[in-house]
Amino acid sequence: MNKFFIVLFHTYLSKLKTKSFLVSTGIMLLLVMALAFLPKAIDYFDKDKKDTIGILDKPGTVYEPLKTQVQAINKDLKLEQVENEAAAKKLISSEKMTGYLIIENDADQKVKGIYKANSISNSTIPGDLSLGLSAVKSSIAASELKLTPEQLAQLNTPAAVEQVALEKNAKTEEELNQARGLVYILLFVIYINVIMYASMIATEVATEKTSRVMEILVSSISPVQQMFAKICGIALLSITQLVLFFSVGYFAVKQNEDAMNGSFFSFLGFGETSITTIVYAFVFALLGYFLYATLAAFLGSMVSRVEDVQPMIMPMTMLVMIGFFIAAFGLTNPSASFITGTSFIPFFSPMIMFLRVGMLSVPVWQTAFSIGLLVLTIVLLGVFGGKVYRGGVLMYGSSKSFRDIKKALQISKNA
Repeated sequence: MNKFFIVLFHTYLSKLKTKSFLVSTGIMLLLVMALAFLPKAIDYFDKDKKDTIGILDKPGTVYEPLKTQVQAINKDLKLEQVENEAAAKKLISSEKMTGYLIIENDADQKVKGIYKANSISNSTIPGDLSLGLSAVKSSIAASELKLTPEQLAQLNTPAAVEQVALEKNAKTEEELNQARGLVYILLFVIYINVIMYASMIATEVATEKTSRVMEILVSSISPVQQMFAKICGIALLSITQLVLFFSVGYFAVKQNEDAMNGSFFSFLGFGETSITTIVYAFVFALLGYFLYATLAAFLGSMVSRVEDVQPMIMPMTMLVMIGFFIAAFGLTNPSASFITGTSFIPFFSPMIMFLRVGMLSVPVWQTAFSIGLLVLTIVLLGVFGGKVYRGGVLMYGSSKSFRDIKKALQISKNA
């Protein structure tokens, strides 16, 4: 057991001190901080910036009501009347205006607008102008029909459709919207965690075989102990990095909580994070890691060159990607039967079952059954992988085919 922990901590500390790990962790922490401070940065640079739009009001009666409507829609959008297009173009050239709107009547004497600017890539301004002009048009039509403001408001009010869940503990629409953003972020964390660290294990094994260090290790510690020591060592590395990310992220979010209100962070649900969701994210991320790490370890033992690692683990990578894409599809319809069925497949359940428990009220037995299947698969894969690993580490030469697994098992029996 002492040898197991020696390999475990050696793997952990050697990877922890590498320049690539320190640099990548530092960059990711900076990105987390930058993302948290993004609302403040946007407010700082945009606090004095207002787009000015010239209004060429040919009917002569639209400018004032349009200005009132647009101010209600977007207070940062400033409207100014211009005499003609030449004056408007001159102001745009001197960067005093962003664009201008020509208001005129069509063949049916209805108000219409033509928006002109150097670039029409920004769809927000035309959209706000269109909403404002539509409100003015409705007001003019109501006046012609002698409708009261109350009647006009009643006509423009959309029919309300309230959503009520029949299940007792089902999440409300607001809770689902918040959960959807948060679950997506955590799904991405699980996906990156599994891909990056499982590949790291396969590369580590192949590197040791290339340098012939494996022959020394095999003589001092059993291959199976060595495999699981490496898996646990890199799992510890993964946990260290995730703790850093979430600690710094939590601190940064708390420091900028006021600035985040009303921004896209509100949609992500950071303000209503359930501790149960975080616990499930940790459990499924850890189990998913051990599942794919065990698979990556014995696949890495099959190759003798680092260059052959990626082709060998490509099927494993594809499995992770398929699981992620299914989960991404399930964000819009987590109760679909297809999502429910795939959540019990061990290679997909770390992401898909987590998606379900994060967004739905899943029966406890389903979650427990999925976790049980996942643990059983890890154990079976560990037993099988240990046998392949024992023979694979003693195989040298070009090996890119899964048919060599049979050869590794044969060597394992004779070892």
